[in-house]
Amino acid sequence: MPLWMSILPPLVAILMALLLKEVVSSLFFGILTGTFIMSLYGGCGPIEALGGGLLRVVDTYVVGSLYDADHVRIIVFTLLIGGMVKVITANGGMRGIVSWLSKKARGPRSGQLMTFVMDLCVFFDDYSNTLVVGNTMRPLADKLKISREKLAYIVDSTSAPVVAVAFITTWIGAELSYIQDGINNLGLDMSSYSVFFHSLAYSFYPFLTLAFVLMLILSGRDYGPMLKAERKARATELQTLETSEQAEDRGHAVDALVPLLVLIVGTVVGLMATGYDTPVWNDDALGFMGKLSATIGAADSYTALLWSSLCSLLTAIVMTLLRRKLKFNKIMESTVEGFKSMFNAVVILTMAWSIALVTKDMHTAEFVSQLLVQWSLSPALVPMITFALAALIGFSTGTSWGTMAILYPLILPASWLLCQEQGYTMEQTLPIFYNVVASVLAGAVMGDHCSPISDTTIMSSLSSQCDHLQHVATQMPYALTVGSVALFLGVLPSALGLPSWIAFLIALLSLGLVVRFIGKKT
Repeated sequence: MPLWMSILPPLVAILMALLLKEVVSSLFFGILTGTFIMSLYGGCGPIEALGGGLLRVVDTYVVGSLYDADHVRIIVFTLLIGGMVKVITANGGMRGIVSWLSKKARGPRSGQLMTFVMDLCVFFDDYSNTLVVGNTMRPLADKLKISREKLAYIVDSTSAPVVAVAFITTWIGAELSYIQDGINNLGLDMSSYSVFFHSLAYSFYPFLTLAFVLMLILSGRDYGPMLKAERKARATELQTLETSEQAEDRGHAVDALVPLLVLIVGTVVGLMATGYDTPVWNDDALGFMGKLSATIGAADSYTALLWSSLCSLLTAIVMTLLRRKLKFNKIMESTVEGFKSMFNAVVILTMAWSIALVTKDMHTAEFVSQLLVQWSLSPALVPMITFALAALIGFSTGTSWGTMAILYPLILPASWLLCQEQGYTMEQTLPIFYNVVASVLAGAVMGDHCSPISDTTIMSSLSSQCDHLQHVATQMPYALTVGSVALFLGVLPSALGLPSWIAFLIALLSLGLVVRFIGKKT
């Protein structure tokens, strides 16, 4: 099979999604494209390849994606979150939160700012972030005439960037392990944690995205499809919600806040419990942050999420019973309804994982990655190309983690050896190396933001109850804006020798000018 054909499944899925305005069927056609090509080049005739490929969609890839224990854990976690949200909605707790928040948020700007702050608070996991914040803030967003598209954008564009660069997150273990693999391949005496820490100075896209979201909120400006969505939301009739007194009669904010707090604290405790290692905490040379980071890095994040979501659901059920908000039968009905409400998310996630499995079997990422290796480049251009390549792979596969897993072992040794071959000193090589480390992660997050088959993008639109393709269409111009500024005013100048802090200031100023002169008041 010509390796260039490996790009066809994700490309077909993306094009069909844009054409049909429907995600599940588009993902199905993308998977079928891959299975057809593989069957065709496996020796089957066209008709046989089509029939066999159709069967392989289900018996090999859909089932295969569900054989992954981590995928099953995400599904169970999603269902438990859905059940918990439905219970705290039925007992009046969510209405109590909305009533309480509405006293603080008087308009669209303060409502969006509160959503942004909540996103920053749930910094330890992107899945928890999107599901909790999206579901919690949606009623208030409706009341304040904030479009579902804007809510989904704030949730999506805050969750992954803050999780990607924070020191204590569910991503840190994967990031450090990928970096360590690259360091080991080079035989360098360096700490992966130290490399990650130094790379933050070059993490332009995540930090600039957070700044851009804040700029849009504070300025009250938007542009492109988001401007149209926001103006449409402002022009609609005011969403009718129960008054504060009615909410107090049927529920209090505490009925929702306690289960949510259990979810957040439980996740942190779960991470500490599954990652705790006595020798690490007895090593005084690491320091507290080093010990904490090592513990989180070694944690089983999916298990921690399962524990915390189960405890959160049980807390919601017990509180509802003890406070006599609902009868037991009604609580169980609400829990099951919550499970059902997440079925669409589970289907889309399963299809997205299936097409990711297809791209793995067809070596899509390897094909894209080889383009870099075949070119003869100046080391200063490697970070920029790495960022673009990571964004392309993240967009095509819909996974930041998969992009990091593929590129880190390949790009880190390649960039280091290229610098050595060009006669760079250690002082000249390290900034390039750190920039490459950051560019893999940053590009992967950007590609994830633009991809309609990304799991976090899907979860953001579903938790906000926003049409998925509308979410992609309204978020993509913003992601491309920040990505372009990060690439040409951050990654490239810093690789050419400009101090990264100066590049950050120039990039921030440029984004401010974009918001001021291109954005329009909503």
